[in-house]
Amino acid sequence: MRIGLLNGGGDCPGLNAVTHGVVGAASQKGWEVYGFKQGYEGLLSPGDYKVLKVEKTEGILKLGGTILGSSNKGNFTSKVGEGGIREIPKQLMEEAIETLNQLAIEALICVGGDGSLSTAQQFFEAGFPVVGVPKTIDNDLGATAMTFGFDSACHSVVDALDRLQTTAESHKRVMVLEVMGRHAGWIALYGGIGGGACSILIPEIPFELEKVAETIRQRDEDGFFHSLVVVAEGAAPVGGTQRYEKTKEDGESRLGGMGDEVAEQLAALTGKETRCTTLGHLQRGGSPTSLDRVLGTRFGVKAVKLIEEKRFGRMVSYQQYHVGSVPIEEAVRELNLVDPEGEVVESAKAVGICFGN
Repeated sequence: MRIGLLNGGGDCPGLNAVTHGVVGAASQKGWEVYGFKQGYEGLLSPGDYKVLKVEKTEGILKLGGTILGSSNKGNFTSKVGEGGIREIPKQLMEEAIETLNQLAIEALICVGGDGSLSTAQQFFEAGFPVVGVPKTIDNDLGATAMTFGFDSACHSVVDALDRLQTTAESHKRVMVLEVMGRHAGWIALYGGIGGGACSILIPEIPFELEKVAETIRQRDEDGFFHSLVVVAEGAAPVGGTQRYEKTKEDGESRLGGMGDEVAEQLAALTGKETRCTTLGHLQRGGSPTSLDRVLGTRFGVKAVKLIEEKRFGRMVSYQQYHVGSVPIEEAVRELNLVDPEGEVVESAKAVGICFGN
């Protein structure tokens, strides 16, 4: 059997672990794996691909990025805003499927986030056998408790906060750290708790900066003259709107800038010297954590298993420590957002972390 593999959307740690899992499991069955370069763009005639053998994927488990490349723009962009889906032109779909047929590809594994998996669903509806693998540092895909790449991103946030804490303490400053996550606050929440932030601002909980300022003043009274504040890029104040640093002509606009706004206002409210650091793409790079290496490998193996069982149109899913599967259509139906009343938020509040509400 000959199967295809591609990575769509933004890069993240653990993509090579999935490739490692797919190639390893497929080779045990005597199957061939064709890896398409730069995501769905590699499917355009005559096809841009490489044949992946075990000897070519030896040692990639620990590498960040992806040996196949990826793309979150171009002909196959299907995500056009929060919840918005663009239908891929029929002629484009037919050309890609014809490429797959000419290469005798019998099934395609699509690794990606909500946008890339929305495209995978369209391939399935067009009649091509597809299996999805959830990938996003934002952890915002429905129907799976965790996506690979998320843990590595959180590790980057914790490392940044550890470093900011020492300089904040030295100068008695307030340090604001803006992190990724789009419309979900998972990275800010987990990274903020792990890094010892005194305040975490997330999209799911509209904030009042006076509440954050009160927390900082109280820390001063208690003898802690420095504070760490984590701001998710999609956070917004009560009655306010999210900040966008750039609007794309096609696709989702780019969130950013709320960290600077929060820092400026906190400086005015507290009178304390305040600095903002935007972590940006540092959260996407570097080697994956051991958790993401293991999870990515398990996801890759499960994708091959789904093909073997001919259970197409499904996405690999992680629930209660078990790797199973759900329909792709179900997975991309709605975003996985932080529950403002959930146990993780309540635990953070119990140790004194302020959410600005």
